[in-house]
Parts: sequence; structure tokens; C-alpha cells
Amino acid sequence: MAAVIQKFFFVSAFMWIAPLAVMYGFNHQLIPGFNNLSPTQQTIWSGLVAVISVNLVIAFYIYMAIKEPSGPEHRPDPAFLAKARAGIQQFGTPKEDDSSPSHSKKE
Repeated sequence: MAAVIQKFFFVSAFMWIAPLAVMYGFNHQLIPGFNNLSPTQQTIWSGLVAVISVNLVIAFYIYMAIKEPSGPEHRPDPAFLAKARAGIQQFGTPKEDDSSPSHSKKE
């Protein structure tokens, strides 16, 4: 569980850092080849590349989630299952001959 939370925080932080770094690079002309752009073009390109960087981070997170091991070693918590079964048994199952008006209406 700790590994999942650690991955989530890492990806969440990178989802903020990547587009901000891209926009900073464009606005301070740190990215080579984009020095000759007008301010309007610079804003458009920086926004477009920032959006693409966020989508790449999301795609990476999805890839990591798909590569998570799945198999018989992942089992639900026994205490949770016991509580769930007890809750189901406490309420019981509805009877077939229940004559409440919400179940059937005789005219």
C-alpha cells in the first residue's frame, strides 16, 4: 500500500512540475529553437507543450498501473470480509411471500 501512495505522490508532483518547467523554459527562452517567436506564439507553444507534458505524465501513470502485478497474491483483507459477511447475515435475505405494498400490488 505504501508503494502505491508513493507512486501517486510522485506522479502528482511531476504533473505539476512538468508543465511549469516547460512554461518557464519557454518564457525565459531556455529551450533552443524557440527564441525567434513572438510573445503570442511563445504563449501558444508553451501552453500546448505543457498540456502534452501533463498527458505524458498521465500516460506514464496508467502504464505503471497496468504493469502492477496481479494474481493470487492480491487478496482482500480478511477482517473486512468478515465484517461484510456479518452485515449481510444481519439483514438476512428477503422472503418470497413478502406482502408489503412496495413489492407487489393486488387489485
